[in-house]
Amino acid sequence: MCGIAGIVNLGGNAVEPADISRLTSLIAHRGPFGEGTWFSADRSLAFGHRRLAIIDPGEGGYQPMLSADGRHVIVFNGEIYNFLELRRELEAQGAVFRSQSDTEVILAAWQAWREDMLPRFNGMWALAIFNTSTRELFLARDRFGIKPLLYAASPERFIFASEQRALVRSGLIDTSVDMEVARRLLLDAFGIEGSERTLFRQVRRLQGGHCMWLRQGKVSVKRWWRTVDHLPTVPATEAERVARFRELFQDAVALRMRSDVPIGTCLSGGFDSSAVICAMAAHEKEGMGPRDSMAWRHAFVATFPGALNDERPMAEEAAAWANVAPTFLEIGQTDALTDIDQILDDLDDVYIALPSAVWLLYRQLTRNSVTVSLDGHGADELMGAYLQEGRVGAFRIRNAAEDLASRSKLARRCVDVLRALALKRKGVYFLRGGLRKLPAPLPLLAEDDVLPREWGGLNKRLYRMFHSTVLPTILRNFDRLSMAHGVEVRMPFMDWRLVTYTMALPDSSKSADGYTKAVARRAMANLMPESIRTARRKVGFNSPMPEWLNGPLAGWTGDLLDRNVPAFAELVDEAGLRAAVSRLTASKSWDWESVGRIWPYLNMKWTLAGYV
Repeated sequence: MCGIAGIVNLGGNAVEPADISRLTSLIAHRGPFGEGTWFSADRSLAFGHRRLAIIDPGEGGYQPMLSADGRHVIVFNGEIYNFLELRRELEAQGAVFRSQSDTEVILAAWQAWREDMLPRFNGMWALAIFNTSTRELFLARDRFGIKPLLYAASPERFIFASEQRALVRSGLIDTSVDMEVARRLLLDAFGIEGSERTLFRQVRRLQGGHCMWLRQGKVSVKRWWRTVDHLPTVPATEAERVARFRELFQDAVALRMRSDVPIGTCLSGGFDSSAVICAMAAHEKEGMGPRDSMAWRHAFVATFPGALNDERPMAEEAAAWANVAPTFLEIGQTDALTDIDQILDDLDDVYIALPSAVWLLYRQLTRNSVTVSLDGHGADELMGAYLQEGRVGAFRIRNAAEDLASRSKLARRCVDVLRALALKRKGVYFLRGGLRKLPAPLPLLAEDDVLPREWGGLNKRLYRMFHSTVLPTILRNFDRLSMAHGVEVRMPFMDWRLVTYTMALPDSSKSADGYTKAVARRAMANLMPESIRTARRKVGFNSPMPEWLNGPLAGWTGDLLDRNVPAFAELVDEAGLRAAVSRLTASKSWDWESVGRIWPYLNMKWTLAGYV
């Protein structure tokens, strides 16, 4: 797990060492254990790397890494969990390895299989490989876009990095704002990350499941993974389906316990994270495998004393079941302003809430010398959670919209109009031009995939949430907030084998008897506390935003609204925004729905003030 960067001067002139050094330093937080650079023979291409040492933490895993014959060089961010199995297969074909790292396995796989190596990987990655003979550059991202890869192309140069802000602050690209994308973010903060476009005109996102080539100055992008093309045949009986899910989930957890450094988990007390830590305990009982970390008994719990979203009792129960002594981090009113500017900067985009709790929790992992966390992300979008379990505010509206939007592009446009009308009635729609300038929906990953005829409405909605809207946004957030502290997040529920299998199951395996995630709950019988396994309550892992905006954040929002940010003034009716915020603050009537609708405007103003 690391930060990667690269510059290609398309005219053949040499890359300035200061340019690649600056680009790499802008992602230094992603890799606190070392920096590496590499230049092509004519110095027209440069790679930069910041290292978070997890597999083969010694010199053997140093990057940029050259193949043994010197023909290929790689920078890689992520983990290939099945690298031991691939290594044995490659050794049987004659490959010789000099290190114990998964990066070297990727290089050997590239030499053996080229692009065909990607479907063989079980992991998360963003990578770039340069052929020193043909001068071709290949870049690829994992199936579901867990690890980020941003790039900017112009007639003069091609540049890539792990984060948007690195490109924007590099001094190497045009930093003009894409106003259409900005408007889209304000209307629908989940409608951007699944697209190739970003808040800045020149910055593009390589989408999940895509790869690209840079050949003779020309960029070509193609999709190498489409989930619906890899759905397996599922067992006929529910008992067999449950057994298969259990097998796949336990193996997904076991693979993600491979580490040469201590690992742990962020534990909320909900089903997803509790299932992960309990499966970790079960794996140890069954017998640890090669390269598994024995130092895994670390659980970190964010608690919110007095708040409705405090799950400390359930987290304590899950930790006790797994025989782990948890570390608790209490988050209260005094934390509302703690490092708020740094948190917003680390978020690297616009969202519906201030993610202080997540940022503070991952910082605690670093302070306890834990650099890997197995977390429960992806389960909600894979098997359902939000609408069925009565989640309130912006999330409920979001998922009701997903239910309609999954039907057609016209329906998606209708959703935008209805959303805007509802917001206008509530006095929280502030885009200049109002309904006359509704931003067009952006083309999103997987939205045109042809889904099986037999799929029910739930499966169709979840497929869109998983690939196009909600999950890509959540993955971006957790990548930035964890890597801000040099922490790697691994996600067992996003093992590609488990994902394709679960998506192939009928709706009835996911929602049954008043429960979501039915197949997972049945699979975890006797493996976790029964009270958590059968709990119906769904609590989001969020900072207590209504309480904070009704209290300690009031002054901060007032100061922000007073700032002069021309790009924001061009975008937003600031008088209307100020009136709505003042009304909510004075009456102390912020709730989750108003937070979800208004916070993106505040987040956007802060972002544009820092970038433009």
